[in-house]
Amino acid sequence: MTRVLLLAALLGAATGCASTAERDPRDPWEPLNRGIYSFNDKLDTYVARPVATGYTKVVPSEIRERVRNVFANVGDVFIGVNNFLQGKFEDGVSDWARFAFNTTFGIFGIHDIATDMGYEKHNEDFGQTFGRWGAPTGPYLVLPILGSSDVRDGIGWGFDFYTDPLNETEPFAVHWGLVTLRLIQTRADLLDASRILEEAALDKYVFQRDAYLQRRRNLVYDGQPPREKEPEDDSSSDKKPN
Repeated sequence: MTRVLLLAALLGAATGCASTAERDPRDPWEPLNRGIYSFNDKLDTYVARPVATGYTKVVPSEIRERVRNVFANVGDVFIGVNNFLQGKFEDGVSDWARFAFNTTFGIFGIHDIATDMGYEKHNEDFGQTFGRWGAPTGPYLVLPILGSSDVRDGIGWGFDFYTDPLNETEPFAVHWGLVTLRLIQTRADLLDASRILEEAALDKYVFQRDAYLQRRRNLVYDGQPPREKEPEDDSSSDKKPN
């Protein structure tokens, strides 16, 4: 990982001569971010996307759906934790009910029977929890391998990683096998979106940055973000009313 970070830093430095005259105030580290983005894009082009494409061709859609369900079920545990931490207790109870029903009657989450029972699937993480209680986003940040983020979400991702239930799986080979499978499944689910990005964006970096920031803001405010007074406020204040 240290080598990856050093390589990303060198790539970023190589683009440091880019003009700052029109730089987005939310993205003061754009030269470095573009360098890391370029590294991630090449890694995706030559490794992640071909593997995900092969996965979709070899593995039937019914099995991919079951794999997706299992990992979604595991995720419901800390989605519930984050809903509780945000004060959304009804949603937190619903998340844990989903986990209970899908783990038992759904056979370890292979079948998503909780959705059929009316328990809605939520999307919460520690980055959103920090935003809920007023933590500023900080500058936009592209992380090596992981992609788009910001300072707040980067810290939140660290908590997400530390509390990931897959960390408890043993032995070592099984743990990393599950982690790899989840990454492949996630990338496979994004194949259509990446094709749209390739076709629609003149500058993929800007398109992805703006889409990420808008989506995360909507998630923090549960789809009802307040109107921003000034563009630069987006990176300095995302406090959500309780």
